[in-house]
Amino acid sequence: MENLLFICSRNQWRSPTAEKVFNQYNGIKARSAGTSPRARHTVTTADINWADIIFVMEHKHKQRLKAQFSRLLQHKPIQVLDIPDEYQYMDEALIETLKQSVDHYLDHTA
Repeated sequence: MENLLFICSRNQWRSPTAEKVFNQYNGIKARSAGTSPRARHTVTTADINWADIIFVMEHKHKQRLKAQFSRLLQHKPIQVLDIPDEYQYMDEALIETLKQSVDHYLDHTA
């Protein structure tokens, strides 16, 4: 089982969409969180420890994670997906972009 953590700012559109999409893959468990204190679920130490791979939507999310969790992240791969905040939850274009961006990092596909 591979644990994927998806991070955006407020954990409303991009990362929850990724969590839902990739939880449907065999051999994958996905979670989502946000970097903002106003996020639906703000990323925690437990989230970081749980993850095998961390996917962030933008470079600013990686910078925020490194500022807050620098020691925990020393041996964690963080992939920047470069997906702008211009989609709604479960937007078809967002789903397609996520699959294209993430699939080549995975050992398994749906």
